[in-house]
Order: sequence, then structure tokens, then C-alpha cells
Amino acid sequence: MRALLVALPLMLATSSAFAAAPTAEQKAEFARVCMGIAQDETLCTCKADAAMTLIDGPFMDTVIAAMKGTRNPAEGEYRAYNAYVAKSNQICKPNY
Repeated sequence: MRALLVALPLMLATSSAFAAAPTAEQKAEFARVCMGIAQDETLCTCKADAAMTLIDGPFMDTVIAAMKGTRNPAEGEYRAYNAYVAKSNQICKPNY
């Protein structure tokens, strides 16, 4: 039930609950951007892996843009963005 509560805002914020999964290219870009920020390969690998299962391809673009500082999530995406960050931190930084 708890997983559903976390996943629900993510599904609602995307244009379609059936949107395509992130691509390998998006995952690689995510990892590169993360390394530029955190310089922690273990963390960035975990976060990139988690993103592949937590969000869809279009939302992955939003997350990457936010990490780069080139675009903030749209007003209607903040709940999903914060849920993604919290869940990926829970997975990759359990004592965070």
C-alpha cells in the first residue's frame, strides 16, 4: 500500500501512466550529470538505476533538466518530483 501511495503522485504527474520507460541514453546522461554534481559513482549509479524504475522517459527529461539547473519542474510536477527524490534517496541513501 505504501508503495502505491508513493507511486501514485508520479503516475498522476506524467502525461500518461503508460508513458515509455526512460532510455539507456537518458540513464547515461543522468549518471553523467549526477557525477558532475556529486562525484560519487556508487550514489550516481544507484540513482540512475532507481530512476529507470521510478519514473518514465518524459519525466526523466524533467529530472535531468532540474539537475542541470536549466529548467525547474513545472508547477504541477513538484509533487511527483519531490516524491521521486524522496524515493530515490530512500533506496540509495537509506540513512539520509
